Amino acid sequence: MLSYAFVDQLYFGELPCPLCLMQRIGFAIIGFALVLNIRCGAHSAHYGWGIIGGLIGMTVSLRQVFLHIAPGDKGYGTTFLELHFYTWAFVAFLALLAGQAILLMLPNRDVRSRSGFANVIVILFIFLVFANLVSTLLECGAGPCPDDPVAYKGWIWLRSYFGF
Repeated sequence: MLSYAFVDQLYFGELPCPLCLMQRIGFAIIGFALVLNIRCGAHSAHYGWGIIGGLIGMTVSLRQVFLHIAPGDKGYGTTFLELHFYTWAFVAFLALLAGQAILLMLPNRDVRSRSGFANVIVILFIFLVFANLVSTLLECGAGPCPDDPVAYKGWIWLRSYFGF
């Protein structure tokens, strides 16, 4: 979900709203919990962080769904299979929370993955989170993010500050 949202932002030019950015934080927390499982082995504390991230993201996405549930409201942003991305985010957070609950019920085996594939996945995830952080700084600048972003405010701020 995090990668698709970033591709949608860069390719289709749809800038995320502040609630969308907070949902990305929830996905990043879940991702870091799964990275900890890959690198350090399965541990209930890792799932605890993932559940906290899922609850944060689910709450924010449900808030956004409730904001746009009024009759005649077309919602924010484009749709995929006739549902907005924040609705899909809510569904994904529910699925991820259910998956983490199931993983918590499995026997705890100390299995760490040092394979090349696991290393590539971890590096790509870290790069994706870092790229999202940079794009958020470019979008919002040094202040609060606009409710309905139309341009990269931080990029304009950087250009005026450094004179290029």
